Amino acid sequence: MSAVIAITNQKGGVGKTTTACALLAGLHQMGRRVLGVDLDPQGSLGFCLGLDIDNCATIYDVMKGSRPVREVIVPSSCGDILPSNILLSAAELEFNRPGREFLLKNALNELQDDYDFIIVDTPPALNVLTVNAYVMADGLVIPMAPEILSLLGVAQIRETIDTVRRCYNSRLKVLGILLNKYNQRFTLNREVLEMAGQIADQLDTKVFEAKIRTSVSVAEAPAHGESVLSYAPSSKPAEDFRALIDEIIPGGGLAVQ
Repeated sequence: MSAVIAITNQKGGVGKTTTACALLAGLHQMGRRVLGVDLDPQGSLGFCLGLDIDNCATIYDVMKGSRPVREVIVPSSCGDILPSNILLSAAELEFNRPGREFLLKNALNELQDDYDFIIVDTPPALNVLTVNAYVMADGLVIPMAPEILSLLGVAQIRETIDTVRRCYNSRLKVLGILLNKYNQRFTLNREVLEMAGQIADQLDTKVFEAKIRTSVSVAEAPAHGESVLSYAPSSKPAEDFRALIDEIIPGGGLAVQ
């Protein structure tokens, strides 16, 4: 049975896709069977791993029932990927029938025994795609940049999480808040860390001990179709992401279980 982790924040530019890529790469390097699901119409997850997202079937085809899920899975250097592209932006209008919150869960149900971990990269919005990810997920990782506006995005997620728990998925747990682009020498970074701790308390979770430090390697890796863990394995961000994986999956098992 797969453990499903969704990477989420309605604010863009906080490192969701970088985090998803790193988790996929790290778990894949550990010998785990992993599937990455891109629910962002920008298609960043597949693009960052070197896939031709404009000329392949996508998760959109699976969710609307026009393609079997196994035909859409594409292999990558970090494990299998269900890619996305701009066509998925029609989801909010097109997926309007009853039960639309379960489209992803139902579409991927047959894969539950094929993978140890499914990592879902969500769009920068609280919409039907994000709700689908929450309905399927065991746990959420909430990346944020050390900025006030990023902090606001985290605070606004709470209502959506509470609604999903109450109506669709009572087991949903927030695994933690992850600080990306972190530099403890900056006063603002330290202040945001303190405020993130207060929000974590409201979400009944924690701020991860692992903080992802800044490095040019994070920006360079997607241009090479790689995760930072394979592109620059000795870099500080790669070291930090490995520490994050150890926090989320202590002793090889998911902390949510």
